[in-house]
Amino acid sequence: MVKSTSLLLIVVAVAFFVVAQAHSEPLSMLLQNLTKEHHLNFKHDSALGESSFFGDITAITSSGTNAEAYWSFDQKKFSFQAIRSPYKEKHACDLIYTMNIDGSDITLVSGPVGRTTCSFYYPNNEDIIYGSTRAGSEYCPPNPDMSYGYLWPLNKDMDIYINYKNGTLDTLVSSDAYDAEAVVSPDGKRVIFTSAKDGDLELYTMNLDGSDERRMTYTPGYDGGAWFSWDSQMITWRANRPRGTEYADYQNLLNFGLVSPVNMQIYVQDVNLAAPAKQLTNNKGTNFAPAFLPDNSGIIFSSDLHAPNQGNFQLYVIDLEGNNLQQVTTVGNFNSFPMFSPDGTTLAFESDRGTTARGDINVLLAKWVGPGLRK
Repeated sequence: MVKSTSLLLIVVAVAFFVVAQAHSEPLSMLLQNLTKEHHLNFKHDSALGESSFFGDITAITSSGTNAEAYWSFDQKKFSFQAIRSPYKEKHACDLIYTMNIDGSDITLVSGPVGRTTCSFYYPNNEDIIYGSTRAGSEYCPPNPDMSYGYLWPLNKDMDIYINYKNGTLDTLVSSDAYDAEAVVSPDGKRVIFTSAKDGDLELYTMNLDGSDERRMTYTPGYDGGAWFSWDSQMITWRANRPRGTEYADYQNLLNFGLVSPVNMQIYVQDVNLAAPAKQLTNNKGTNFAPAFLPDNSGIIFSSDLHAPNQGNFQLYVIDLEGNNLQQVTTVGNFNSFPMFSPDGTTLAFESDRGTTARGDINVLLAKWVGPGLRK
């Protein structure tokens, strides 16, 4: 593999996990390593381009690497992952927090234990599901050697837990492989997640208590970062489809608990799997963090398609036929992890716009005036 700074910039994030995956923890890992020069090298269009999509924009955090802020069902709180004070000096990997939608009352949920990722509220607006390596160690697991390319760790002790309001913790998904990237359906009935339990990174759904598990994808490659439509009848996700020698490389990395999250494309499919998955994007960039527009007419996602491999990620929208691609954001070098509020009026996303400290990204709220508003 080629050792190069540009390769390290291929993905500033990809669900995350925000491993959050993009959703993804490696997002935070990479942002902490980006130099100030990288941020200054990019030029952007005026913010006027964003006025077609955003009304007022407000930052609700002001420091740290904050990512994957997802709304509670009652639209009063966020769960999110972050590397932030006072824990970042001694525990330099993502932890799970909650906060009010104005950014107040930031509370650590996961404790400073292991690497955590991809949190989401349950319908009772109290319990929170997230991934953690806590069963393997209380410490942050080692990061991959980035000199061999941008890699995500697929920690075999990454399991999915539910954190109850009373502080107790139960294991929902545990295997001898990576299990993470969980999202709850808007109807509050199912959870979708990614697992390598069957020898490949595939999507699965289950009931809220972990029962009735169903495998959703079967095509070789990394299927992850899935999201439900607002009527809970469709899913969208990011996936790569390696072929030939690329597939051999993919399998070799997988055997070592690693993945190179590049050349990801956006897909959509009905949850009943009655028809084949539809690929919406087909470009040379890395596309990730997809979510449905408020009326389910299209997808909003993050991508570097405008300048692949340059470490610059912006938000885009596209319809469910893969047409009408529009760039949403033009400010900052990293804009990702979009999620609309349950009432469809406000977009939460993360951005490095306006930051001064290396690696900082903040949670922003924007009034949505773009396509896909509910009638």
